[in-house]
Amino acid sequence: MSFPRFIRRSSKLALSSRSTTLFATSRFSNRPFCSDSNNSSSSSTTASAASYYHLSGGPSHMRAAVFWEPGKPLTFEDFHMPRPKANEVLIKTKACGVCHSDLHVIKGELPFASPCVVGHEITGEVVEHGQLSDSKIIERFPVGSHVVGAFIMPCGSCLFCSKGQDDLCEAFFAYNRAKGTLYDGETRLFLRSNDKPVYMYSMGGLAEYCVVPAHALAVLPNSLPYTESAILGCAVFTAYGAMAHAAEVRPGDAIAVIGIGGVGSSCLQIARAFGASEIIAVDVQDEKLQKAKFLGATHCVNAAKEDAVKKIKDITGGLGVDIAVEALGKPQTFLQCVQSVRDGGKAVMIGLTLSGAKGEVDINHLVRRQIKVIGSYGARARQDLPKLIKLAESGIFNLTAAVSRTCKFEEAPQAYKDLDKGAIAGRAVVEIM
Repeated sequence: MSFPRFIRRSSKLALSSRSTTLFATSRFSNRPFCSDSNNSSSSSTTASAASYYHLSGGPSHMRAAVFWEPGKPLTFEDFHMPRPKANEVLIKTKACGVCHSDLHVIKGELPFASPCVVGHEITGEVVEHGQLSDSKIIERFPVGSHVVGAFIMPCGSCLFCSKGQDDLCEAFFAYNRAKGTLYDGETRLFLRSNDKPVYMYSMGGLAEYCVVPAHALAVLPNSLPYTESAILGCAVFTAYGAMAHAAEVRPGDAIAVIGIGGVGSSCLQIARAFGASEIIAVDVQDEKLQKAKFLGATHCVNAAKEDAVKKIKDITGGLGVDIAVEALGKPQTFLQCVQSVRDGGKAVMIGLTLSGAKGEVDINHLVRRQIKVIGSYGARARQDLPKLIKLAESGIFNLTAAVSRTCKFEEAPQAYKDLDKGAIAGRAVVEIM
């Protein structure tokens, strides 16, 4: 299905022959906006980029959920329609996952530019390409395509991206995580009421439309649903990166996963897909552990009722597991993770926590027993996201089982409150359709 192009109510329009994005004259000056410009003014000033585009016969603005400061609830605000630049894609958002990383930002535990739009695992439909986008990008993601977006949005050209290490993309960390912008140093989000900029946590996915760098996208086949597939962009993405790149799981490995939330429960399914022989789920909630059995756990340990490390050793004949994954982000579980692995084993840390938090480890044990402690953050969008889609399409990864709750757009603030209380057993997804 083809989406109508953007037009501006009162300006001269010039169609690009490559991407059909429109030039529009700014209401702040007589200069046309050039969507490939990387030399515009800082996002901290009033938005000259708010160019009053609107969909022909459709909306001239959109709504998004805004985080203002810790302790204040998310609010829904009206925004100018965001405008993609070169090699970026405008997406009509269909669904967005509810993740603990967003919650860390909302609670002020992870410093991030504010105000901002949170939400970073999305599915949606391609609406428009930024002007002067590479023709291959336009061919790969034609207007009307169904897509899924990864939270790590690789620039495709930095030192790490050029080596295939999208998960270490310099631009993503220097601009998005450090400043809340895309890679020209500017946000794409401007309030309709006063043109002030609002920052983007990844693509700012809790919005009716979002702008995503094209390298973070993969085509979603029609056989996969928008809602459940949203978790491919973070929960499943992070689990896959931990198992494939950090842990390098091999058939027959014994694995423990500590913290069975959205990411931890995805680790169970990925471990099963990789042929792990023993998969031990550790949590403090029996409801989550009961579900873990369905997702691939061969053993379950309630750490509130028994010594998790001792139980893991008992299950593995006193050796410990080949790989332990910490998916909660707490100093106590960090230590449990390291203590649970066998000699020469790997302790993989994927849980984020309060900024500045420290994890302790017995140095002599680490050295003498050759324990490997590895951090893992996300995966590699260009090579891994298509693989995850195939796993889901084949049924090897069960998306329906991984999503425990869906909610309406207006219910997103309550979903984060419930997540904070531990009331969401797996992954919640906000439907924005």
